[in-house]
Amino acid sequence: MALLLSRKDVQNLLGMPDAIRIVEEAFKQLALGQVLMPQRSVIHVGAHGGVYLGMPAYIGGDLDALAIKIVSVYANNPAKHQLPTTIGTLLLNDPRTGAPLAVMDAGYLTAVRTGAVSGVATKYLARANAARVGVFGAGVQARTQLEGVCAVRKIRSAAVYDSDASRAREFAQEMSQRLGVSVAAVPEARAAVEGMDVILTASSAGQPIFDGAWLTPGQHINGVGSHSPKARELDTATIVRSKVVPDLPDACLAEAGDILIPLSEGAITKAHLYAGLGEIVAGLKPGRVNEHEITLFKSVGLALQDVATASFVYKKAIETRTGVEFTF
Repeated sequence: MALLLSRKDVQNLLGMPDAIRIVEEAFKQLALGQVLMPQRSVIHVGAHGGVYLGMPAYIGGDLDALAIKIVSVYANNPAKHQLPTTIGTLLLNDPRTGAPLAVMDAGYLTAVRTGAVSGVATKYLARANAARVGVFGAGVQARTQLEGVCAVRKIRSAAVYDSDASRAREFAQEMSQRLGVSVAAVPEARAAVEGMDVILTASSAGQPIFDGAWLTPGQHINGVGSHSPKARELDTATIVRSKVVPDLPDACLAEAGDILIPLSEGAITKAHLYAGLGEIVAGLKPGRVNEHEITLFKSVGLALQDVATASFVYKKAIETRTGVEFTF
């Protein structure tokens, strides 16, 4: 028997604090050599403006979890089809036998685990007294990004910028109520950078969304919106000025235009990538070392995040008798 878990089931079972804790442990296991995770396969569906990805992984150690996520990213979905940009489905298997344990919606799971990894990165890289956040983008992912940061720092206020001003206003109203934090929509990009302690980029932009010259010492950036070689949210100046921590260096060197474009320009070398996030979580390298450095976490998204959180969701579903049992 296997479990079928809907989006609502996953929402009820997975909260941000648990997701941060689980994702942090998964990155530790990655650094300790306990993760088997091939580079994800990518199909560009050019005729329809979409990307289709297969993301398998096995996590050993105490987590002992095996799964594959199929996720699609279609930037035009909200406007053209009234669908989310990101749609995912995950198959969780028993690592002892390979038998299926659960099939679950992974759209919400993807948003939460990505917010959670930014929460982990913020925990290790942002200044301890970080209190103000600038947000680029006003979609589902921007919401969990802000939630993840608020879970690890005492955030007092946030400013959100989006090319669609009405979306930014809706985001500000909703997140102010949800998080108990003052969130304001701002009319220009610069207002979401200057004076901010943490900057979150979760847009669908293919070109840089702010000028790296606007950055000031001590800021931390979480870049999660772009994940293809020719697209980037962050300009070369931002990368050059920052201490860059990828979720996984090899993955970012294969997919992240934010990194690959400055490399192709000769502005940086591969040595500019300071450490993978797992190395910092495992204590193999220090995170932030002073109050003045600009730190940058670049994420393209890793299957280990999905596998770890899905395993947690499944165990909670068994405990709470959530979901529908079925056989193939």
